[in-house]
Amino acid sequence: QEWTNTLATWDPRDFCNISKVVLPLDTYWSPPLFILEEVGEQKASKLRYSAIAHDGGFNTTLPFQVTVSCGLKILRFPFDTQTCNISVGSFLYPVTDLVMRMKRSPDETKKISQTYFLTDGEWKFTNLSIIESTEDVENAEICVMTYMISMERRPILYVLNLILPTCALYLLDMAVLLGPSSLEEKVNFQIAIILGSSMLAVILNNMLPTSSNEPPVIGTR
Repeated sequence: QEWTNTLATWDPRDFCNISKVVLPLDTYWSPPLFILEEVGEQKASKLRYSAIAHDGGFNTTLPFQVTVSCGLKILRFPFDTQTCNISVGSFLYPVTDLVMRMKRSPDETKKISQTYFLTDGEWKFTNLSIIESTEDVENAEICVMTYMISMERRPILYVLNLILPTCALYLLDMAVLLGPSSLEEKVNFQIAIILGSSMLAVILNNMLPTSSNEPPVIGTR
């Protein structure tokens, strides 16, 4: 975050040419920002400091971890792409008193985000877009910055552990039905396939996300 406080200025020539100082964040006023989709307690860094320039410019970087709500659309699971929003705004100041603007373009922010995003997890970071808007809250307009984050699921785990075994069972089922085996052998093998399909259904039930109005296609096969 960067902002300017005209009351916190000085002439460096009067203070041993000191043009910048670092003070605790609560020493001066700072913009109170909130995340609209937040559902859990923030885990912020203990290094709550701000760099103050002689011209009144404030610069602070405060890393923190937060849990937000996001609606999932899992119809194409596990080949789905999800988009989650993180909306940052301040309910204490209307847009006439506090206006937020992006310092970097969405492309620059995307490149920086990709350097911090873990690449060995289930999700792959694909795109980031930013929308500047105003919202009417209790007859007052507030400035809101919305980060639209798109992530693509890596399906390799589900393909190896679920889709390929299921296809193999169905292929064996067709081969037994069309094969020259006796009726008793076909019945025994069909029972084994049913048991295998039941085990895969239990595994599938544990793997599928539940927070969606539409069930995935793979779960209604």
